[in-house]
Amino acid sequence: MRSHYCGDVNRQHLEQTVQVCGWVHRRRDHGGVIFIDLRDRQGLVQVVFNPDTAEIFAKAESLRSEFVVMISGQVRARPVGSVNPQMATGEIEIIASQLTILNTAQTPPFPLDEFSQVSEDVRLRYRYIDLRRTEINQKLIFRAKVTANIRQYLEAHGFLDIETPVLTRATPEGARDYLVPSRTHQGSFFALPQSPQLFKQLLMVAGFDRYYQVAKCFRDEDLRADRQPEFTQVDMELSFVDEKQLMQIAEGMVRTIFRDLLQTELPDVPVMTYAEAMRLYGSDKPDLRIALQLIDVKDVMRDVSFQVFSTPANSPDGRVAALCVPQGGVKLTRKEIDQYTDFVKPYGAKGLAYIKVNDPALGREGLQSPIIKNLTDEALAAVLTRCGAQAGDLIFFGADQQTIVSAALGALRIRVAQDLGLVENAWRPLWVIDFPMFERAGNGQWTPLHHPFTAPTCSVAELIANPGQALSRAYDLVLNGTELGGGSIRIHDAVMQQTVFDLLNINAEQAQDKFGFLLDAFKFGAPPHGGIAFGLDRLLMLLTGSESIRDVIAFPKTQTAACLMTQAPAKVDAEQLRDLGLRPKVAQVIAE
Repeated sequence: MRSHYCGDVNRQHLEQTVQVCGWVHRRRDHGGVIFIDLRDRQGLVQVVFNPDTAEIFAKAESLRSEFVVMISGQVRARPVGSVNPQMATGEIEIIASQLTILNTAQTPPFPLDEFSQVSEDVRLRYRYIDLRRTEINQKLIFRAKVTANIRQYLEAHGFLDIETPVLTRATPEGARDYLVPSRTHQGSFFALPQSPQLFKQLLMVAGFDRYYQVAKCFRDEDLRADRQPEFTQVDMELSFVDEKQLMQIAEGMVRTIFRDLLQTELPDVPVMTYAEAMRLYGSDKPDLRIALQLIDVKDVMRDVSFQVFSTPANSPDGRVAALCVPQGGVKLTRKEIDQYTDFVKPYGAKGLAYIKVNDPALGREGLQSPIIKNLTDEALAAVLTRCGAQAGDLIFFGADQQTIVSAALGALRIRVAQDLGLVENAWRPLWVIDFPMFERAGNGQWTPLHHPFTAPTCSVAELIANPGQALSRAYDLVLNGTELGGGSIRIHDAVMQQTVFDLLNINAEQAQDKFGFLLDAFKFGAPPHGGIAFGLDRLLMLLTGSESIRDVIAFPKTQTAACLMTQAPAKVDAEQLRDLGLRPKVAQVIAE
């Protein structure tokens, strides 16, 4: 029906007759001449209806916003003074010679121009209308280009696109599974995959040494702006590689996306250990656009009379750290400091001590703070020296358990930098490596920091002897404070795998029940292998400057995991439940 997309018509088509299809974006009547902007996925083009073609002009008078039409006409240059540099097609227009109204339309529930503010609930309720908006439309087109670029890169590097099952069995991967009741095996349930983890490892055992998949994954967990119950990840697994090789391939993929689609070269990617990231930035995904760092002052606070500092300073699990805010931090008011104090409380901090540095050369006399009377001259001098404090700086302190101080000051670092304009306008990637194998859960038991199939850097004997000090062969790629992807070299030895399970209180019988197919596969010659998975939605959120991953997903869920457009999840009738061996009352409780 069309010869060209609206947004593709340009000066090369002058004097040619074209046929375009799309939606009426705007209609304007100017001195007896009707103008419409016609829109399709590629953009807008201006169409002119002259009154000397009476039949077509009469049809054009009936056009309204979002009518679907087909138009034929000749392309001409716009008259002098009417060129629109804001439009890709702004130098030309189409003089209509034929008009077919393919469908009429009701007035849409909200305007489709970029200047209208529309609530997200309304946008999601009428998502098919929202997707017509240029901003969202272009993000979905960009998403398709990114996916195509990824496939091209990986296939050029010898990867095979292999699908893995969506209906599988429940496995403990750190979040709740979405369960699907089986009609043919009543009382049993499938689970939707949280990731293709086990299947891609089995593909390595099977000899497909370079696998990838743009995979749908599902996690029934609490949602945030960068999470969805169903999401897409770029999943890959390789055999006969080490960390360096795998990181190089994964980094190359991201570089190619930036080079081909953003015409941007990423800078060199530094490698940082988990311990260093937590020490300097209080986060395992630090935003390197912010120069501020946490500065340890535990050793100089052990003998001060201020017990808020001295108690954690003398505790093996304690930390006392400073955050020096430059560039006029001293001008922060007491009200603003109180707001920052409230900000860190959800991270476990009981308060937020501070010192305003008016003139460091004057020592104690050049400082302003309610806590300095409790600190020795030696401690104050050491703090100023380590912070490199200058006149006008403000120093915040955190003193508590290591985890609390790191979380609170790490979050404060970002908040203060955003408030004071200290965030560099740049792309700052890095690799974080050497994560701990395990961390303590609330019940005191070990839990995996990544997942239980991650290989440690040590031997079986060393792992058993000191699991709390064991490091994993894991790596995360971080960009501007957001984790783009994470992966690891996997365990490929049945003995090591069972050792990890034992430390996680998964005995041999439980391991065989949940993972027997994987452990059995290891007995038949499993190669060394590793992989990584990138959150495609999160990557696109960064690349497009979106505030939420919902803006880069065609049909996203709300923060309550609901679809406002289809009204899912929804109740089902009693007959369907009986087929599944479920009682309606139970199903109603679950739904509520």
